[in-house]
Amino acid sequence: MHQSDVIVVGGGLMGAATAFFLRKRGLSVTLLERGLCGQQASGTNFGNVRRQGRFLPQLPLANRSREIWGRLPELIGEDVEFIRTGHLRVGYRPEHVGMMEAYRDNAAPYGLELELISANALRERFPFIGPEAIAGSYSPNDGHANPRLSAPAFARAATRAGAKVVENCEVISIERGVEDFRVETKTGDIYRAPMVQVSAGAWGGRMAAAMGEPVPIQVKGPQMGVTEPVPYAITPVLGVTTKDLPEVIYARQVTRGNIVFGGVGHGPADLDTIRARVRPEVTLQQFGQLKRIVPALAKLNIIRVWSGIEGYMRDDIPVMGPSAKVPGLFYAFGFCGAGFQLGPGVGDVMAELIATGATTTPIEPFSIARFAEKA
Repeated sequence: MHQSDVIVVGGGLMGAATAFFLRKRGLSVTLLERGLCGQQASGTNFGNVRRQGRFLPQLPLANRSREIWGRLPELIGEDVEFIRTGHLRVGYRPEHVGMMEAYRDNAAPYGLELELISANALRERFPFIGPEAIAGSYSPNDGHANPRLSAPAFARAATRAGAKVVENCEVISIERGVEDFRVETKTGDIYRAPMVQVSAGAWGGRMAAAMGEPVPIQVKGPQMGVTEPVPYAITPVLGVTTKDLPEVIYARQVTRGNIVFGGVGHGPADLDTIRARVRPEVTLQQFGQLKRIVPALAKLNIIRVWSGIEGYMRDDIPVMGPSAKVPGLFYAFGFCGAGFQLGPGVGDVMAELIATGATTTPIEPFSIARFAEKA
């Protein structure tokens, strides 16, 4: 029998960060991860640390998270390759410019300052941008980090802070008792705590349903790739402001020279086999969009492609906060392919909520209760 104040189920970036910040608040924590920490969506995503383009009520959480990203080495004692490079989105048509202008105006009250750049000025500042782009929206304080390093680094920091991190430990049941939750694993171990957080990514929907709170979650596989290294020339993370999924492309150059890219669409993913597939036709379409945003990228060779397993909510908004039915149960999952930037902030906010019963950052729009109300 293993007893602690809090059990965190799922060792991705959300769960590992929650465990770390709970220890900072003095609570005993057990983190249970079926595989290795950061092995799923937290380690297979694009690595974008962006606030631009987010659901507006998510910006206070994104701002809190961005502040943490900026001091990670001193906070957790490791470098996860976060770089403040700026984030540049371009538009190809007048309606895209209108979308940029509206978002700039609506995001300003949340403290996100965006600079709109006209076509001539855009190519003067960023000469690699293709001729189709007629405007850009620039967020100077956004950037990128290495997703393969981030969740494991938080898990190690949580361990150093006193958390019990158990990998290769699949949870098969969560039951609410009179005083404690009883969490059983596939190996037969039993863990008990008065509070449990489910941060199991795409598998979070199954766990919520088992607790009587089903949610409309869809499983998708991001389509990712990386090119051969070339001399470092593209500083900002690049993206496109558009409502058309086939035009959605994002790319970043790491300091080693490789171009990491994704977008255009998704592929199949399966929770039971724990496998996701890359669709070759999407990779080809991505290269077409890369050529559109930065023509010089069409000359590069792709050296690797990959996918992962992500959970997308029907309304494209995550589930985060307390259970609407079970006291002591908390959720943080379903971040719809956009959770990497939020991870440290989610951990900090969830630790605050679990430790104090409230949060200084608003998270009401993410409540799981929104689905029960529509049932």
